[in-house]
Amino acid sequence: MDSSSAKTSSPEALVTIMEFSPTGEPTGLRSVDRLSDDPSWKSRLSPQSYSVTRRHATDPPFSVAGYDSKEPGLYRCICCGTALFSSEAKFDSGTGWPSFTSPLAKENIATREDLSYGMRRVEVLCARCDAHMGHLFPDGPPPTGLRYCINMSALDFVPFPHKNSTPKDPQ
Repeated sequence: MDSSSAKTSSPEALVTIMEFSPTGEPTGLRSVDRLSDDPSWKSRLSPQSYSVTRRHATDPPFSVAGYDSKEPGLYRCICCGTALFSSEAKFDSGTGWPSFTSPLAKENIATREDLSYGMRRVEVLCARCDAHMGHLFPDGPPPTGLRYCINMSALDFVPFPHKNSTPKDPQ
């Protein structure tokens, strides 16, 4: 996303994120504009993605294509494109939402207490644009014991590029 189209309130509205190559390798920290209020999101996102990311809704379990994909790649924020999770940290939690043991980089996500619906939970947000991603639970598998339970409609899955292979000589 071109940050020049986003509205920021002041020059201090910066956030530092880790950038990643198309193959999932970290390429370095970068300070970028915080994109917490972009009026174009409503027209650019599907109604479901807008509802989840900007209005803190939740996908119905097992309802969004790709929640159970095992294809290698990166999961980026559907709003701003920040790389958040890798398929390497994904696991099948049986919940109907994609689940991850850890984010790609701690700088790229934010968390805060969520007391909605009479529950005490930890909400997961995109650090750059404050998009609601899902929730964090302490019931995941090793090595972290954490489960980042993320709404698929908040994510844009980008498969890792396929390496060009040279055909073997048949001799």
